[in-house]
Amino acid sequence: MIKNGFQYLVFLLCLQIGFAQNTMLWQGYFSYNDVRDVSQSATTIFAASENALFSKNSSTNQIKTTNTIDGLSGQTIVSLYYSPISNKTLVGYENGLMTVINETDGSMLNIVDIINKQLPANIKKINHFMEYNGIVYVSCDFGIVQFNLATMLFGDTYFIGNNGAEISVSQTAVFNGFIYASTIDGIRKADIANKNLINFNQWTQIATGSWSSIETFDTELIAINATGNIHKYNSGSNSFTAYLQLPQAAVDMRASGNYLLITTPNSVSIYNKQLILVRPINSSQIIDTLVNFTCATIIEGKIYIGTKENGIYTTTISVSSAFENTMPSGPSRNNIFALQTTASSLWAVYGDYDLFYNPFPKDSYGISKFSEKGWLNIPYPKVLGAKSLIRVGINPSNENEVYLGSFDAGMLKIENDIPSFLYNPTNSAIEAIFNTNDVWLNGLVFDKSGNLWVNNSQVDNAIKVLKTDGTWQSFSTKSIIGNPKNTTYGRMSIDKNGTKWTVTINNGLIGFNEKGNIFKKLTVGVETGNLPSEDARVAAVDNNNQLWIGTSKGLRVLSNVNSLLTEDKLTTKPIIILEDNLAQELMYEQFITDIVVDGANNKWIGTADSGVFLVSPNGQETKYHFTINNSPLPSNTINDIDINSTTGEVFIATTKGMISFKGTATSANEDLSNVYVYPNPVRPEYEGTIKITGLLNKATIKITDIEGNLVYETTSEGGTIEWDTTAFGKYKVASGVYMIFVSAQDGIETKVKKVMIIR
Repeated sequence: MIKNGFQYLVFLLCLQIGFAQNTMLWQGYFSYNDVRDVSQSATTIFAASENALFSKNSSTNQIKTTNTIDGLSGQTIVSLYYSPISNKTLVGYENGLMTVINETDGSMLNIVDIINKQLPANIKKINHFMEYNGIVYVSCDFGIVQFNLATMLFGDTYFIGNNGAEISVSQTAVFNGFIYASTIDGIRKADIANKNLINFNQWTQIATGSWSSIETFDTELIAINATGNIHKYNSGSNSFTAYLQLPQAAVDMRASGNYLLITTPNSVSIYNKQLILVRPINSSQIIDTLVNFTCATIIEGKIYIGTKENGIYTTTISVSSAFENTMPSGPSRNNIFALQTTASSLWAVYGDYDLFYNPFPKDSYGISKFSEKGWLNIPYPKVLGAKSLIRVGINPSNENEVYLGSFDAGMLKIENDIPSFLYNPTNSAIEAIFNTNDVWLNGLVFDKSGNLWVNNSQVDNAIKVLKTDGTWQSFSTKSIIGNPKNTTYGRMSIDKNGTKWTVTINNGLIGFNEKGNIFKKLTVGVETGNLPSEDARVAAVDNNNQLWIGTSKGLRVLSNVNSLLTEDKLTTKPIIILEDNLAQELMYEQFITDIVVDGANNKWIGTADSGVFLVSPNGQETKYHFTINNSPLPSNTINDIDINSTTGEVFIATTKGMISFKGTATSANEDLSNVYVYPNPVRPEYEGTIKITGLLNKATIKITDIEGNLVYETTSEGGTIEWDTTAFGKYKVASGVYMIFVSAQDGIETKVKKVMIIR
């Protein structure tokens, strides 16, 4: 798929080394709601969410975030530890990856030793970090690993199960010269000074059963078993004695200063050194929201409680103290399933279906909106009972009117950011699946007249339109599909002729134009459409009126959408490219989830497991291929892509978070009244390009110095071009004022702008 393999390799190598620092191109939109672990310094609380970090300074209240844009992995975080001695933060992942962050300069080092161990992949999770004399003891699902913070190298690995077998270790603690490990099969103990702890015989089992945590607290060693029974260690008998039964199993225990904090999903209990409960906290005390606690710590009398749903809550030891919420602005979840942008806002939904369009179990999630005001998260109780919201449609003539498709209850209407009406079978033409109450509504695209088109799965009248006057009209697909009641529909698009293109899971692609009631179908087979699979996923119309069709097994292109109106048979073709001097099919066998066309007619192609491709207008050149290995993408599974046509920002929603790529391909304007040059002036410290935006397509741009000497000339593709401030790529131009002459393709409309460059 690569036109120039060597150049692409160089690009990838540079990107792998430098993408984390090149934050000008990328922006992260992560959720920080689901707090997995916390740690602290004397003044700062550190929190790990699903795959991003944030910290808050208790003195300045400054909040700092760290995510894949900064170089963090997009994998799932399970543990966190800040070392005050080394001023480093350790991040532990579910897959065994460990990231060390130097808090002095923000540099990161990903350590893959655990990932590379010859062990089953499902037992490499990092559960806990415990530091003792400069060595961090890393508790994993297979045993314990030593990590030296000074050398940044791993030491010995302890397999302490029976006969040296792997065993899941939840936590370790050092007490009176011994190291103790709570495991899924008992508590084990060894002399911390023993140089031969790699020998499993040096470890003694002193308790049976499954244990969730163990911690040293002042003069006590405390352990909690899997059923929530708190135990105290008795040195004389070398055993643990039950002390207190919790109402639930504990999810976290830690000593912090003069206090021991024990967390269950519904409670946090804070004990003093005499093991007297000084502050009981119940989740019901947090008003107006349902939360599940995950962990807790304390800094200078302030208690920080992590939750699964709402970031961190802060309170104090005082029983009458209120709760304050701390969380960076972001969407309510990372797994954004669908989104849509306008010039000034972005809407996202979280309901989903699997690769077979199965929405079960249905999701009870809300909605998120991003604008210049930040994130607005509308919770599920306010969406009128609509579950599994899977598609967004924004009225292009009224951005305050938003519609959401549901694979549960119909279509939700939002007015001025407030869910106002739910269209369902009782109040509209929308139909439920036979013998059920399920209404599966997808598509949601507006035509030029402002009518909203949708598809209604597993019913005869599958294509429906909500007209501007509020009336509905339905169209049967029986003439083109043998049994519509067995067909589920996905995305929909509309071309310049008003033809609706609807993808299906088992009937390929359907083209429909109500003028003449024309229905045509493209599916597999040379004579019936030549698609690589009858499971079509997206059909995108490009700027040349070609239809790019993504399926579960590759890509096809219909050369002209007019053929639906003029030809009896529709036939698509693959794009054949040369790779290593061999003819290859572009996107061969790739599961394509989305295709979006930018202002320069490039195609952004999302896949189910291979990240994002950006290909040239004709598909012959792959300009970028972004994956988790060479970009800030947190996942290679792409749910949705959309482009802000005004700014060119490309939003990419994955299963593990949303990021954007700040492209320059904006949609072409109708005239030259909004031509804009930035930055202006160009100051000495600026190293980027000058953008000229607001252009007509195919406009001619000429740039001269003040004396009229031509230094650059190009033709626009879309609404924006870039100039690298060189004279035709040879050398940087000198300081001065430069004239920018813009003329339309027909020469009738012109515009002149100036830009000042200061070297």
